Amino acid sequence: MAINQQPLILDVEDKPTPLKGLLLGLQHVFAMFGATILVPILLGMPVSVALLASGIGTLIYQVATKAKVPIYLGSSFAYITGMQVAIQQMDGDISAAQTGIVLVGLIYVIIASIVKLTGTAWLNKLLPPIVIGPMIMVIGLGLAANAVQNAGLVEDSNWRVIVVAVGTFLITAYVNTQAKGFLKIVPFLSGIIGGYLLAVLLGLVDFSPVMDANWFALPELYLPFETNTFNSYSFYFGPETWALLPIVLVTVAEHIGDHSVIGKMVKRDFLKEPGLTRTLIGDGVATTVSALIGGPANTSYGENVGVIGMTRIASVSVVRNAAVIAILMSFMGKFTALISTIPAAVLGGMSILLYGVIASNGLKVMIEDQVDFNKAKNLIIASSMLVIGLGGAVIDISGVLTISGTALSALVGIVLNVIIPSEEATYDAVYESEKTIKPTKHKKVVTES
Repeated sequence: MAINQQPLILDVEDKPTPLKGLLLGLQHVFAMFGATILVPILLGMPVSVALLASGIGTLIYQVATKAKVPIYLGSSFAYITGMQVAIQQMDGDISAAQTGIVLVGLIYVIIASIVKLTGTAWLNKLLPPIVIGPMIMVIGLGLAANAVQNAGLVEDSNWRVIVVAVGTFLITAYVNTQAKGFLKIVPFLSGIIGGYLLAVLLGLVDFSPVMDANWFALPELYLPFETNTFNSYSFYFGPETWALLPIVLVTVAEHIGDHSVIGKMVKRDFLKEPGLTRTLIGDGVATTVSALIGGPANTSYGENVGVIGMTRIASVSVVRNAAVIAILMSFMGKFTALISTIPAAVLGGMSILLYGVIASNGLKVMIEDQVDFNKAKNLIIASSMLVIGLGGAVIDISGVLTISGTALSALVGIVLNVIIPSEEATYDAVYESEKTIKPTKHKKVVTES
């Protein structure tokens, strides 16, 4: 069953006017900003470096894919736990974590080379729609709790937080459904600006970081990996490093999922043209470069895929504008500080809608690929992935490697898809065949009491 969807306002090769392109690019920056800066904050890394790596990584990706895919690369959440453990076990030294991320990017390139030589049949078998669909749903719904928490929709919450979050949500939804002209295609930007102004009126914005920041500031690059050291390139290949590598399988699946989703949106198959080889190389090289300057791993961003789905603006030019803006922001101390003053309530109100779009696209993948849920195998895979991915399941391997959330859900789906045999027929087919069998006459059996 195909899903009817409205035509794109701007297709992949289309370019808006300079002013529109700037505003549309800024919308993508706002969409990725909260998640992209959250990763370095959790890891104790400079936010400016994460922004710089995000912008440079996206430009690297566009070069690798011949500017044919409107994907934005931001900080990856999948490696947070592994990197935190590596940094802790190295007493604050980021050498092991960054070496691991450098290797992760190189593994992407290796996988891309294998795909070039062998094709994608093995990946398609390993990651069919019944695995990718629930995986995307878990990515979106797994973030739902964060959105609700930021929106203040919890016990004993400040009423002003709820008002700002609900106001942001309603502005975003109203602009997306009722606005006319250019305003209609910038719902998230409109929602954030409206929500921010509302937050200012209610006294939820602290401007002191802006006052304290410099107008121009160089990103705090960790060119070598030793903390606060700029003259010793220290690669570390201990167990803390190797523990990061299994997560590659999960992020590759996420990569394929995001590219499949955006391909459905724009009615193109990016896994064929420019090809999975090029998209993986772009993602991998961007991740390695990010690690080499002290940033987190990069990954294709579902938030920005959601923006394209909502706005129907798929222009690569717009994504490129967002990358350039992110790079410039990494050098603008006061502007970066101003963006960082956006209250969590604003991001929460917007994220309720945005993360829901991501999750819905996972369902859309399965619908458009006509996944048959009359088959027990499909039911088992989807239900297991959703429960494990959303239920807080965690596997701790000797305190070195912790797998949970999206990563664990993806691994479960991949393993179940491999080990559970396919069925010969669906339940409906079996039921229909049973109805055609003529009833047989049975002799009466007398039992002795």
